[in-house]
Amino acid sequence: MTITRIKLERFTAFEKLDLDLSSGINVFIGANGTGKTHLMKVAYSACDISKTKASFAEKLVRVFLPSRRAIGRLVKRQKVSTRCAAEIFRDTLKLRISFSNHSTVSESAKVTGAKDWKNSEIESVYNAAGFRALYALREIFFEEIYPDIIDRALRPALRRKSPENSGKLLANVQKTMEGKVIVKKEEVFLKNKQGNLEFTLLAEGIRKLGLLWLLIQNGSLLKGSVLFWDEPETNLNPSLFGPLMEILLELQRTGIQVFLATHDYVILKELDLRKQGKDRVLFHSLYRDKGSGQIQSHTTDEYLQIHPNAIQDTFLDLFDRDVRRDLELSSNG
Repeated sequence: MTITRIKLERFTAFEKLDLDLSSGINVFIGANGTGKTHLMKVAYSACDISKTKASFAEKLVRVFLPSRRAIGRLVKRQKVSTRCAAEIFRDTLKLRISFSNHSTVSESAKVTGAKDWKNSEIESVYNAAGFRALYALREIFFEEIYPDIIDRALRPALRRKSPENSGKLLANVQKTMEGKVIVKKEEVFLKNKQGNLEFTLLAEGIRKLGLLWLLIQNGSLLKGSVLFWDEPETNLNPSLFGPLMEILLELQRTGIQVFLATHDYVILKELDLRKQGKDRVLFHSLYRDKGSGQIQSHTTDEYLQIHPNAIQDTFLDLFDRDVRRDLELSSNG
């Protein structure tokens, strides 16, 4: 059972947002500050508590880390007293939380639907590099997505039959990162032609691929689970964007819901060019309305219908400037 809808009122950067989601891949694009990561974090928090049975309010605090851990600071900033609300839907199930901008502790939040929500578990993964040991030893300001992903990655492999298509997926990830991930006493290595390379010596982009390999291999990513990935292009060579999008499309075909936020044109185009007729992909463009200044959204399943599309506009402007320069140099020569 996947996340089908997110509805927010005065939550963080949003005055009001009501978003229907794909059971396949959801791509969030938009300028900085339009709430792409916030949407993924609130959805991830809702998914996570279905497994851990933890407090939704406390999970939001640990994932967003507002100053002094005051949950009221997640309310959209206003000069008057106000309340926010966040609703996450899974078909007929609804998890709702509301709280005041004066709330200082998570216990003051009002949560409804949590009992039924937690009776139907959903596995979720937020792909991010981790600081597990440091987080466990010290009270530092790293969002809880970091220890969460490392704990999932270090799970032993499933004893039961491997998930459908896992062999193909693992082979694709191995080919992309040119190696196989192994774990020895909670130390992670990439095994390739050079030997066993510590994860700490690998590029950040390869570490993210390695984590993805582990999550597929140990069964954290199964049919019905949800993968969240914020800016997969970060520290990854553009030549790997295509294979990575193919991997995400294959995950979607296996029945895994994907949330993806990106600022990269090549990521968008590779996804558009590689998706097939039955693939379920929605593009969600977040933008600030010029009149009200509030964040709005436009959703489409067609790349050419994305608007506004600041990523494409920037790329086309760069291309036009490059052509003009070449024409000027040619005429002057």
